[in-house]
Amino acid sequence: MAHEHLPDDYVFCPRCATPLVEAVLGRLPRMRCPACDFVHWRNPAVGAAVLIRDDEGRVLLVRRGPEASRPGLWSVPAGFVDYGEDVRAAAARELEEETGLIAEIGGVVHVASNFHDPGKLTVGVWFQGVVVGGELIAGDDADEVGWFALDGLPDLAFRSHDTALREYRRERKTR
Repeated sequence: MAHEHLPDDYVFCPRCATPLVEAVLGRLPRMRCPACDFVHWRNPAVGAAVLIRDDEGRVLLVRRGPEASRPGLWSVPAGFVDYGEDVRAAAARELEEETGLIAEIGGVVHVASNFHDPGKLTVGVWFQGVVVGGELIAGDDADEVGWFALDGLPDLAFRSHDTALREYRRERKTR
């Protein structure tokens, strides 16, 4: 069973510096230390996104800037949860960094595993949000912000964002 070493993989044990070997644990290949039994559990990162609607029912999206992955494509304002950070706080922070808006973070709209980057698998959580302040302006790794009708979305950067928005649109129609 071949194990592709990706940039965030350990090659040596962080505890005792012994070279790691591949072992099947939990039916999946893992890197394990034969000397001290350390196991490198390659867990996905967590991302948080916020769906914001305006009075016309349009959703707020950000266009990914040149420094972001998939530049020029659109996404729901989102980003990674920092270590020790609450997932809702991360959603609010990312929204403010990318759009300048401050929001109250509500319920979960969608949860999905994201496989768009094989080197960094993620689990995304999309929340509904209500704007309570701030000024709309693109920031951080977004170079434009815009409001879009759910049936007129631009090209999205991630399949999971498309799925989350389709699910959101479907739920809105059933209410």
